[in-house]
Amino acid sequence: MITKCTEHFLDFQVVYIVLAPIPYNQIPIATCLVFTGQMATISLSQRSTSFRQPSNGSVVEEISGLIRVHKGGYVERPLVIAHASCMVPSGLEVTATDVTIDKFTSLWARVYAPSNYKQFSSKRPVVVYFHGGGFCVGSASWACYHDFLLNLAREACCVVVSVNYRLAPENRLPAAYDDGFNVIMWLKQEGLKGTVNELKGCDYSKVYLAGDSAGANIAYHVASQLVSRSVLSPKGIILIQPFFGGDSRTMSEKHSTQPVNSALTLSASDTYWRLALPVRFTRDNPWCNPLARDAPRLSDMRLFKTLVCVAELDILKDRNLEFTSALARTGAPVQCVVYKDVGHAFQVLHNSRLSQTRTHEMITHLRAFINQ
Repeated sequence: MITKCTEHFLDFQVVYIVLAPIPYNQIPIATCLVFTGQMATISLSQRSTSFRQPSNGSVVEEISGLIRVHKGGYVERPLVIAHASCMVPSGLEVTATDVTIDKFTSLWARVYAPSNYKQFSSKRPVVVYFHGGGFCVGSASWACYHDFLLNLAREACCVVVSVNYRLAPENRLPAAYDDGFNVIMWLKQEGLKGTVNELKGCDYSKVYLAGDSAGANIAYHVASQLVSRSVLSPKGIILIQPFFGGDSRTMSEKHSTQPVNSALTLSASDTYWRLALPVRFTRDNPWCNPLARDAPRLSDMRLFKTLVCVAELDILKDRNLEFTSALARTGAPVQCVVYKDVGHAFQVLHNSRLSQTRTHEMITHLRAFINQ
């Protein structure tokens, strides 16, 4: 049995669900769901602070345990999360392979596909996924992303192309956007060549751009490029806790209390943007702030249906909701789901029982959205 109460937040309806969610295919356009539960602590419990080089006053930027930038441009990234190979146990009914897309920029992707695809009567949708990490850390081979996307491919019966794009500050924006666009170009060519077994049997009219945090930012900006460039038109966009920013602070950025080892603090967010944006760019640059005065028109995004996934304890919550509201006002088909009592990147950090429950709910929503 479902108990719910309704109120309005910004320009879309908020529905508080107790005990059980309503069927996702009954969610109206521009509606926001909030899932209730017990408090979860979001942290990077595996974080290591073992940098190889002593600081000696040479460090110009640092996010504790994740990245340290020295004078002269030397960058350290300790092993925070283990890397996983593309080998998948046969019992999971998913195959995976690593594919080189551009050897000159070291652009590659890990492709996941249900191994029993011959049983499907119709072709499978494709999800092009960009990992998070503030544009500065992370990898398509990180075990947390490997597990999450393997599960998504299996549960949603889709092919997932997990992109390993270039990182900042060695490669500042728009390098990651360029890599994302090049993946779309490669995917279009692959549809004609058919050289990757995992991509055989795909429906290239059902391509989704997706990502979490900085990866969601990349997905959004790649989709924005595709509006005016007739390469391949995505059917939809999935933005999981999109990493947007701005010079002015939102309420959740100013007042959301985060643990010391939170996945994303305000200080870390500012550092990521200083490292990712070109030098002397402010956070009101459209790459950071899609609602900035000189940003591309949001109305152009009406071509794509959009799903925005928000974490209630995330410092990005208000900015994500403001973006969703602005997009909805253009008439774009946008849906928003708010996951209550979990923080940034809960779906890949799996560090509490509630995070795992919310991740299961998220996979259910993604499956429904992808297969609509």
